[in-house]
Amino acid sequence: MTMPGILGTGAYRYAVVDGWAKLPPGREFNADVAAVGVDAQDRVYAFNRGQHPMVVFDRDGNFLRSWGEGVFRRAHGVHMAPDDTLWLTDDGDHTVRHCTLDGKVLRTLGVPGAPKPYMSGEPFHRCTHTALSPQGDLYVSDGYGNARVHHYSPAGRLLRSWGEPGTDPGQFNIPHNICCDAEGWVYVADRENHRIQVFDGHGKYETQWTNMHRPSGLFLERAAGRFYVGEIGGGLGVNIDMPNIGPRVSIYSREGERLARLGERPAGLEPGQFISPHGLAVDSRGDIYVGEVSFTNWGRRGPVPPGLRSLQKLVKVR
Repeated sequence: MTMPGILGTGAYRYAVVDGWAKLPPGREFNADVAAVGVDAQDRVYAFNRGQHPMVVFDRDGNFLRSWGEGVFRRAHGVHMAPDDTLWLTDDGDHTVRHCTLDGKVLRTLGVPGAPKPYMSGEPFHRCTHTALSPQGDLYVSDGYGNARVHHYSPAGRLLRSWGEPGTDPGQFNIPHNICCDAEGWVYVADRENHRIQVFDGHGKYETQWTNMHRPSGLFLERAAGRFYVGEIGGGLGVNIDMPNIGPRVSIYSREGERLARLGERPAGLEPGQFISPHGLAVDSRGDIYVGEVSFTNWGRRGPVPPGLRSLQKLVKVR
């Protein structure tokens, strides 16, 4: 039985920390937190669509600093590299920026503000997320205005691209998130096809996982071999409150077996209810940080309520 304030069962139980993010007065998000990253010291990087695009917290939720003002147009994806640098995907600017932890831009892929033609297959048109292979190759899901994955060398040279619009294996309908495991396999959250597709490092289709609904967030806990998937639930007026399709966070094994499902209630404002889990990260203790595009999603229902949250922390119960 699930205890009050606890999500999940068995080995996958998490306590909801309400009000975890302690922002100074006047610096509240008041916007979507599109993605989250965690560094080697368990500092949390909340990439958001407010006035301060990157907000950094310690693991207790204390505000440390913010940066990115005037640089990012529309936050979308965070990938924390093994060397504690950040790959930040801006779908509104059609770019991927490689940054230090204090916001210095090291490299930019794509031309700021200049999308390639819609569904041309050329990088980028509203790119969504990035992932690094163990060898340092970069994979970019190019998801809103393309249906592609782009594969770059560590030096930033485009090696190959794959994917086209559709529903068959190897085709995409909004490739929304991406990650890469220790063996170099590539996992793509194919959002509107309700699946995760699995490829080798050269884009060869291997398999797919289909027991999910609109997967948006995708995070691989490499040491444990577990995948955390944010399912954003119904997106239409007729199914926005439909039971058993999300919003929720699900946990899968490397073989695609569902291990746990966190959140069985419709979208709501209470702690432990999700609105639209869009970006996920897990720290060294197994705690989960959930960034939500709450403001975008709630706007479909009516006026946004005061204090609407867009970042939650779930603490692993031991």
